Amino acid sequence: MSELPTAVVDEAERLTRLARAATDGDEREACREERASVLADYGFTARVREDDTNAVLVCYPDEWIDDGTVRTDRIDDTDRAVERRLSGPGDPDDWLHVAAHNDRVVARVAERHGDVHAANARAFADFMSNHYARRIETATEAERREFRQEYFVRNAWPSAEQQSAVEQSLSLVLDAARSFATDRE
Repeated sequence: MSELPTAVVDEAERLTRLARAATDGDEREACREERASVLADYGFTARVREDDTNAVLVCYPDEWIDDGTVRTDRIDDTDRAVERRLSGPGDPDDWLHVAAHNDRVVARVAERHGDVHAANARAFADFMSNHYARRIETATEAERREFRQEYFVRNAWPSAEQQSAVEQSLSLVLDAARSFATDRE
């Protein structure tokens, strides 16, 4: 089990996502510096590991690093590191937790915004849970586009009202998901 608290990893992930989404270089750098500061309080460092299909935030102990390079001979217990997927599919073993979270977001959208937005939220939650095994708030712009252009029109059987509201629905879904994070603080 990692000595890095979940709330700290959540914040590092949030700051990493903000940095990746930022269009301004100063804003990107500010997010990275804040992430470094948050992790430094626990003696950890972060980097993003990317390949053709995935990006993963990796938080690991500072003592594993020598002159900016991770030294494998210093790794005593790999469980001390924490990884969070930023893109690509999630861990299928986490599907039940992911789906439960996404269901709570759908319920909040239904409670606050009515049936049309709830139906669109349900379709988006199903898409993210079943196709990516990830929380809906982690969807990239490319994944939201895939949802709107491919999944939604082919699999959700949306009404005309749902189709005209889908953009607003996705915004409401993200707001609802963020409100859960605020509730935890």
